[in-house]
Amino acid sequence: MASPDWLNKGDNAWQLTSATLVGLQSVPGLVILYGSIVKKKWAVNSAFMAFYAFSAVLICWVTWAYKMSFGEQLLPFLGKPGPSLDQKFLINQATLPATTQYYHNGTVETAGIAPNYPMGSLVIYQFVFAAITLVLLAGSLLGRMNFKAWMVFVPLWLTFSYTIGAFSIWGGGFLFHWGVMDYAGGYVIHLSSGVAGLTAAYWVGPRLKKDRESFPPNNVLMTLTGAGLLWMGWAGFNGGAPYAANVLASMAILNTNICATTSILIWTCLDVIFFKKPSVIGAVQGMITGLVCITPGAGLVQGWAAIIMGVLSGSIPWFTMMIVHKRCKLLQTIDDTLGVFHTHAVAGILGGVLTGLFAEPELSALFLPVTNSRGAIYGGSGGMQLVKQLAGAGFIVVLNVIVTTIICLLIRLVIPLRMPEEQLLVGDDAAHGEEAYALWGDGETYDESKHGWYSDDTTHHRKGANTGVIGQLNV
Repeated sequence: MASPDWLNKGDNAWQLTSATLVGLQSVPGLVILYGSIVKKKWAVNSAFMAFYAFSAVLICWVTWAYKMSFGEQLLPFLGKPGPSLDQKFLINQATLPATTQYYHNGTVETAGIAPNYPMGSLVIYQFVFAAITLVLLAGSLLGRMNFKAWMVFVPLWLTFSYTIGAFSIWGGGFLFHWGVMDYAGGYVIHLSSGVAGLTAAYWVGPRLKKDRESFPPNNVLMTLTGAGLLWMGWAGFNGGAPYAANVLASMAILNTNICATTSILIWTCLDVIFFKKPSVIGAVQGMITGLVCITPGAGLVQGWAAIIMGVLSGSIPWFTMMIVHKRCKLLQTIDDTLGVFHTHAVAGILGGVLTGLFAEPELSALFLPVTNSRGAIYGGSGGMQLVKQLAGAGFIVVLNVIVTTIICLLIRLVIPLRMPEEQLLVGDDAAHGEEAYALWGDGETYDESKHGWYSDDTTHHRKGANTGVIGQLNV
């Protein structure tokens, strides 16, 4: 079959590769990270919340949500809903119909976005972005949210929150045309998930007191495995944002790694200075804040700016998480299990503001619809760019607080948001009838007098019997 003239096979291959990389960040990346960073009794539930969200989002995405995010304009902040399943739609050239930028006199300032690959590639690429937003949000709710409530929450939040943010900033909405900079999702994904996660955590309620006081990771090495998949997958996250295998993609991937590594080093140094020990979990948090911070400007800032952003992303979220959170009564009352507010909302706003400061004019011209866009340090319209960045962040914050609150209040009319106490006491076995490991306790040494023999037939076992692995250990 002959290829259409508009098809660039290199761009198409890179976009599909990027979509796969971002998909791997969620499945298995965050599935592994969540399942290992939590207390053992919540490993299955935590991993399953991520796994379910990824699956549910795709069906909603292709049925109605993609066009609400990137289709023809219905309102200045929302596209017209509709399916993205027809082959005639999916094999034609990708376009974002609401993205043509006009001057005030009606002439075209910047042509609409039309990548050189099929619409199907764009639909799947934007799906994995939508999916990871819900997966990140779940990090605030681990260890107590009723799974049935989560099953309802996912499609509702995708439909009434994510689509509005995505269309407004990326799909041709009012913030897109105003010139708010969000290269790959610092606002649409990370600020949204952090604010919505904190808001939902307030309405769901806290974990059990003993879980809040003691919530050790059940497998630190697997946490690093999940974190590694998240980190390497960010090449698709920021590298695929230009919708082409072009010079911005190269710049973005390099800046992403510069910022992330700088942030890890700063976070680890702060842990050593204040807590006297370097922490693996702390380094993972620093990695995440660095990746989040660079995301709004990965292809728009220079390498030296990425280092500065890494220094600030490794220190400011550290300060809000380790110092401010412990002294703020409001934050103390809200149980944000994995600190998603700090690692994603704080780092996302920080990245957006720093992008408004450091965005390089030539790089901005290669990506943004508003001509002569630039960061504040480059003079001209740069000062106004900072105002735009703050206004864009404010819109996303207000949107997610209001919509997430409404969704939670509606769901709890029919389904409890929080698990019943008997499930909270037991964890995975009570919630799902499954456990992650055939091990005893959370870091406890096996004690026969306390735990008894793990067997359906206990009549043939006695202390000291050399039966099976446990018997061999007790001989």
